[in-house]
Amino acid sequence: MAEAANIPEPNAVFRQIVHIVEDDEQFRLSLLDLFQSLNMDAQGFEGPSDFFDTASKTNAGCLLLDVRLPGINGIEFQKELEMRGYDLPVVFMTAHGDVAMSVNAMKAGAVDFLEKPLQTAELIDAIKAAFTLDVGQQQERAHRMEIRRRAASLTRRETQVLGFVARGLMNKQIAFELGISEIMVKLHRGSMMRKMEATSLADLVRQFEQLS
Repeated sequence: MAEAANIPEPNAVFRQIVHIVEDDEQFRLSLLDLFQSLNMDAQGFEGPSDFFDTASKTNAGCLLLDVRLPGINGIEFQKELEMRGYDLPVVFMTAHGDVAMSVNAMKAGAVDFLEKPLQTAELIDAIKAAFTLDVGQQQERAHRMEIRRRAASLTRRETQVLGFVARGLMNKQIAFELGISEIMVKLHRGSMMRKMEATSLADLVRQFEQLS
């Protein structure tokens, strides 16, 4: 590997980890040593089963993934990650890359596709890009969780009103649908808006869309 590049800034909100999935033990250990020397958190995994047995779905960071793994290729593993609920940006690496494989990897959402032997500057740039993407994903995930927390605080009637309001129904129409007075609809609607911390109807609709 070439000389080290600039070290990524530590993330102030999430502890970001480089999850290395590489079946070549010597190369995996060399990567762990590199990231340790750069004061970056990293964990090594021999393969997909090792990763799924050990890695937490709540971990932040990225996945540094060999595209050719025993029994499964990296792109198939990437799809399985998504199915299992992992949301880590992926940087692929390979000693046998070709154009078609790299195109497929990028179409599948990979941040970058690096060929071995890895150049340290290129590797760190890819990790920095993945970490930046991860910050946005973590913040979006936290926002969705907050919206679900707000929605869980609603009463059954307020939840019904939320659904009708998000569909664009007027208070009079909602009252007819629920078989209650328009005054009661206004009371439920006001309470629902406060609990959802909605600043406007448009904001409420955006939050409702996050619940689906």
